[in-house]
Amino acid sequence: MLQGKRWSMILVLLCGVVTVAGASDDSTAIRLNSLGFLPDMPKKATLTTQGSDFSVRRVTDDAVVYSGKLTGPHQQQDVGQEVWFADFSEVNTSGRYVLDVPGVGRSIEFPVGGDVYDFAFSAAMRGFYLWRCGTAVEGVHNGNRYAHAACHLDDAWQDYIGFPNAKRDGTQGWHDAGDYGKYTVCAGVTVGTLFMAWDHFHEQLKGRSLELPDTAPGWPDFLKELKWEIDWLLKMQYPDGSGKVSHKLTRLDFSGFIMPEDDKEKRYFTDWGSAATADFTAMTAMAARHFKPYDPNYAEKCLAAAKTSYAFLQANPADKRPDLTGFSTGGYGTSDPDDRLWAAAEMWETTGDAPALADFETRAKALRRLIEADWDWGNVSNLGVLTYLFSQRPGRDPELVERIRTALKETADQIVEQAGRDVYARPLGGRYYWGCNGDVARQAVILQAAHKLSPRPEYLHTILDAVGHLFGRNYYGRSFVTGLGHRPPMYPHDRRSGADGVEAPWPGYVIGGGHRATDWKDEQDDYRTNEIAINWQAALVYALAGFVQPEAN
Repeated sequence: MLQGKRWSMILVLLCGVVTVAGASDDSTAIRLNSLGFLPDMPKKATLTTQGSDFSVRRVTDDAVVYSGKLTGPHQQQDVGQEVWFADFSEVNTSGRYVLDVPGVGRSIEFPVGGDVYDFAFSAAMRGFYLWRCGTAVEGVHNGNRYAHAACHLDDAWQDYIGFPNAKRDGTQGWHDAGDYGKYTVCAGVTVGTLFMAWDHFHEQLKGRSLELPDTAPGWPDFLKELKWEIDWLLKMQYPDGSGKVSHKLTRLDFSGFIMPEDDKEKRYFTDWGSAATADFTAMTAMAARHFKPYDPNYAEKCLAAAKTSYAFLQANPADKRPDLTGFSTGGYGTSDPDDRLWAAAEMWETTGDAPALADFETRAKALRRLIEADWDWGNVSNLGVLTYLFSQRPGRDPELVERIRTALKETADQIVEQAGRDVYARPLGGRYYWGCNGDVARQAVILQAAHKLSPRPEYLHTILDAVGHLFGRNYYGRSFVTGLGHRPPMYPHDRRSGADGVEAPWPGYVIGGGHRATDWKDEQDDYRTNEIAINWQAALVYALAGFVQPEAN
């Protein structure tokens, strides 16, 4: 664990409210979404101490604005608790409130308002800017300055792709997680999810400033950040024109807890893999159509790269794993059928290419499940299936479209049901694994897609349950996102946070979460439960993006 971070003295500031992280008070028995609540949406809390009545009090004058009865007890085996629920959904007037439960205590303050998720969205999306590699970054959050100098400017060497002692440009992109590697496969689900957020919510996002450096003049900030990653990805394609794409760009082993500019070990392009090549194809095809309005020449460059790699995949149908001998950095090993399916979907959506459509439909019809509830970098078929489902292009197979519609609704309804059974409204139910907090947020993609197809209030309510779970309505009664909400993580597995000498960690990042309901530790060394990663972060950004307000011009 880091030294010198005095837990009891850290002040966490959010939307004007200061709470002392780690302070002991009765509010720990009342677990709720510490970001707050939208006026016309459900508002619930879970209590771990028995009570009967409750009231909602306005902070400004302590007036009671709503009174109700707790319901319960409710029991759940994985958390080993008996709990009670408070439902105060009728409180719809904007303001700041507390939940007051006689014999239990008062909750933390929480806001009700239309903008309660705006700041968290911006902080989460700016997390990608703070992850930038190959440049200096700087930001201020809660009075703390976070910065590092330009890093990894020697990226990267080509010894492992057949060119010993030769170097070519591999700069830019994002650091992948708590380490400083850059991984094509993990970038896949990350970039795909973020482009989908732009597809679904661009009216809310297009005018929103993220206070980024102007690395793409005239572009919306959201897409400007994605371009930084695409700039790097274009360099991962082999220089021989074959279309092969390196699986990752890293040093041979992980660095210690040092700042990125102090990481001077040689870094290498690794051997190519078919999953990485397919993900690259999908990402650059998406980039071509999303970036075209802002820079047609750059979009054409992306499309040309996508076509080259897609042609290579078609000519080389075998699942090829990269040779990573000598590397002990992240593996991200995965078979490629789902990646190829996604590549085909994005190539068709961008170009209208009939063979790509046939490629996708053949692969989709062979899927065991058309919509996956648990998904991440190891299975990206949902990205391709949803692109196909919502496409406006002619030529789709009506029977397959109907099968996907049915599967999407069934999966979304199951997610709603799971959240309704969980005492903390966790939409994954009792499933815990590496990075499960990312999947809690990623359920929003399925639920928003189902809502677009067949609007149902419960879909949006369940997304807000997922967000609420990540920000305090959980077993720990605290936020899982650094720098945001009540008692956020202070010791994430993140090299910058461990090396920069700032008391509070770099802000806006969701941590992975426990492998069981009760085994999360806020410890720097516990990378299994407390690391950060771009794929989980993209899911958080997507979940929040659906509820931000358009920024006034």
